[in-house]
Amino acid sequence: MRFNHMRPGLGIMLAALAVPVPGSLSAQQSGSAEPNIVVTGERLPDPSQMTAGPEIKGVITARNADKIKVTLADGTSSVVAISEATRIRAGGGLFGGGRGNLTAESLLNGLPVTVKTWQWSGGLVANQINFKNGDLRTAMMIRNGTNQRFEEQTAATEALRSRMGDIDKYNIRNTTNVYFDTGKAVLSANAKAELCATATTADATENALMLVVGYTDSTGSDEVNQALSERRASSVIHYLLQVCHWKPYRMLTPTGMAESDPLADNFRPEGRAQNRRVSVNILVSKSVDGL
Repeated sequence: MRFNHMRPGLGIMLAALAVPVPGSLSAQQSGSAEPNIVVTGERLPDPSQMTAGPEIKGVITARNADKIKVTLADGTSSVVAISEATRIRAGGGLFGGGRGNLTAESLLNGLPVTVKTWQWSGGLVANQINFKNGDLRTAMMIRNGTNQRFEEQTAATEALRSRMGDIDKYNIRNTTNVYFDTGKAVLSANAKAELCATATTADATENALMLVVGYTDSTGSDEVNQALSERRASSVIHYLLQVCHWKPYRMLTPTGMAESDPLADNFRPEGRAQNRRVSVNILVSKSVDGL
């Protein structure tokens, strides 16, 4: 099964929107030719005493206090500090007019930027950050749309919970097993196809939830098998959510069960192959089953 194609910039933008946008970055200020530069409480040398750093072109994919992470087109990332001396400018006639200075609050996750930097012993400090007004509008719309979808998802979750009654008691409508190579948590092409087919079946069942449980064979220690079973369950969860578009609020907490509950004996290679699996269970609460 192939992933849906998406423009690289937009793909990075949408993935970045899951990161919260803090409001604690210092506001942009117009200062003297030699401003005091402070990052995380540490005063840095004047710009004239720092060396020029690289120019970074990418998308803001995370923010934390006075730092941003910028992800480049090749997937690599750079962390850049923001200070009172950082100039933030937008091209166009909106958001401050022309290319006027803006505050750090405009540095939204998902925004494509070009960052000119200084370099010091602690890393990179932004000298100037440029972006396009159109890109800022897009980032704002997507952020607002994501907030709305989150609220809708929360409401759907609460509505589903209210209908489920005693949520501990389920009827199992269907179970799909996908299998793994020894010591691996990588999904095969066949497993990917089966997972999306299972999601389609479950989506047609009203009030259905999914429970994903990972298992191993008896090879390896208890600690190794427990971690491996959890990684296998996590691989299945991510594929169901990201590729098969199963709703997160219809997914129960995944579980790793190591070598417990084997489907076959572990004395033969054929039996061990059946036990290296993840079970995807389609569940419906008994309180609403049949309604």
